[in-house]
Amino acid sequence: MTADSLSAARPLRCWAPRGVYTPQADTRLLRRALCRERITRDTDVLDLGTGSGVLAMEAARLGGRVTAVDISWRAIAVTWINALLNGQRLRVRHGDLTAALPGGRRFDLVIANPPYVPAPGDAPPRGLARAWDAGADGRMLIDRICDTAPRVLRPTGTLLIVHSHLCGTGATLTRLAAAGLSAQVVERTRLPFGQVLRSRLDWLRERGLAADGTTEELVVIRAEHA
Repeated sequence: MTADSLSAARPLRCWAPRGVYTPQADTRLLRRALCRERITRDTDVLDLGTGSGVLAMEAARLGGRVTAVDISWRAIAVTWINALLNGQRLRVRHGDLTAALPGGRRFDLVIANPPYVPAPGDAPPRGLARAWDAGADGRMLIDRICDTAPRVLRPTGTLLIVHSHLCGTGATLTRLAAAGLSAQVVERTRLPFGQVLRSRLDWLRERGLAADGTTEELVVIRAEHA
C-alpha cells in the first residue's frame, strides 16, 4: 500500500482510555512522515513509546514487521486490543525504550513520539502525566533516543522522531550528529498551546520558553547514518 492509497484507506480504529496518550497533532504529523517512507514486508519497524499503538498499526498496514515498545502496562494492553480491532499483527514488548529489546536487534525504521512537554520537577514515574511530561527541558527521553538510536538502526536504517520546538530542535539535530547520524527536519506545523502548556504558562514564561506567545511548532526529524 502506498502513501497515496493509505490516505484514502479506512481510518484505523483507536481506543485510548484514560492513562494512555490519545493520538493528537503530533501523531498525525509523524504519521505523515511515516507514510512517505518505503516500507515493505521485509522492513523491520520499531515504535518506541507506542502509547495506543496507532503509529505501529499504520506501519504494519504499510507492510512492515513491527515491534511496539512501551513502559506502561496499560499502553501495552491497549496496543494489543487496538491491533486486534484493526486486524494488524504486531510484536508488543513491555520495557524502557530499547532496553525492552533482545541484545543485538536491529531495525530498518525507528519511529518515536516520546513525552516532550517541559514540566517543573522530575518526570512522574506513573500516572496520566507520564504520557507527556519530560523534565524541565522536555528532553528526558528525547536525549536517550538520540543516543541509543544508532545502536538499534541497521546501516541503512532511518529514525523519525517528533517533538515540540520548546525542547530545542537544534539541540536534537546536534545530539543526533554527535551520535553519528545525519538529521534534518522533514515536517513541521504550528498550533496553539494545548491544555497542559496553558496550565503552566507562567512557569514557561519564567524560563523563557513562551517568549513567542502561546503557540508551539511541532517538528518531525528524520535521521540516518552519516
